[in-house]
Amino acid sequence: MSRVSGIGRLGPAMSMVAAVQLVSVVALAPSAMAQAQQDLIIPDPTQQIAFGAYDPPGTLSADQDASIEHLFLPWEDVELESLFLADQYAQERGRSVLITIEPWTWGDDWKLTGNQLRYGIMNGTYDPNIDAICTIVDAMKSPVTIRWGHEMENKFGRFTWANWRPDHYIAAYQHVVDRCRMSAPDTKFMWSPKGDANLQDYYPGDDYVDTVGLSIFGLQQYDQDKYGRDRSFEELLRPGYELLLKYDKPIYVAELGYVGDRDYVAKWADDATHVFEQFPELVGVIYFNDKEVWPWPEHYGYPDWRFTEQILTADT
Repeated sequence: MSRVSGIGRLGPAMSMVAAVQLVSVVALAPSAMAQAQQDLIIPDPTQQIAFGAYDPPGTLSADQDASIEHLFLPWEDVELESLFLADQYAQERGRSVLITIEPWTWGDDWKLTGNQLRYGIMNGTYDPNIDAICTIVDAMKSPVTIRWGHEMENKFGRFTWANWRPDHYIAAYQHVVDRCRMSAPDTKFMWSPKGDANLQDYYPGDDYVDTVGLSIFGLQQYDQDKYGRDRSFEELLRPGYELLLKYDKPIYVAELGYVGDRDYVAKWADDATHVFEQFPELVGVIYFNDKEVWPWPEHYGYPDWRFTEQILTADT
């Protein structure tokens, strides 16, 4: 039986424990959590720009301004029932839920090639996985949006489903959405490229997309090394945003992270929820409050995007 968990992107050794851990952090130590936040730089959302997070540490558990709870889950080898804990957690805080479904397992024994995965999707092998997840989603009480097969146009080999032929990706995406709607007809879907210039080749069609998302990450040392200056949230958002405008869909930054000195972090935090006249279709930003799970190129390693670690000093 397919098992699916929903509270966070976990290591291979963990599965259903995470949801319980996150709820326990909130239940046992809300005052300590609030005290710890005092020295952090958290975006201050406006009424026009919603703010949320993928937040395994529970840093924003008591943040009344956060309105979106982001979950990552593979569609194999984790427990479905923890989605109900995630639903309860979101309900208690008045938050909607964004679920990023990654069509693989987080186990070390993942061996499928991109073509094998695609064939399995199209021949129905993974229909039970889709059915299992979407049946639970349909029973959740929080408003849910599913984000499937994200950053599909990226060519760096991170995801098994990335860099397929556009028509192959579109067919797989449409199959997943059609199948999910059989179990969860009211669920919304986010199509979420990384933001590369070729993203439009992978658009699956208006009937399969309710919202669109981008991934925006700022690493100050990378900016300084490659550009000789700090780049801004606005600068990194603009290219992908302009490519998405033609679809006339609400635009989210589905994954946001930034690491640098205090001034760099403060500016990114302020800009992320700032109402820019040139971005009228931007309706929400969702922070990735965890350490990077895939190495950046060259010597940049695994940036730590967590609010508690994102401000670097001369000694770090």
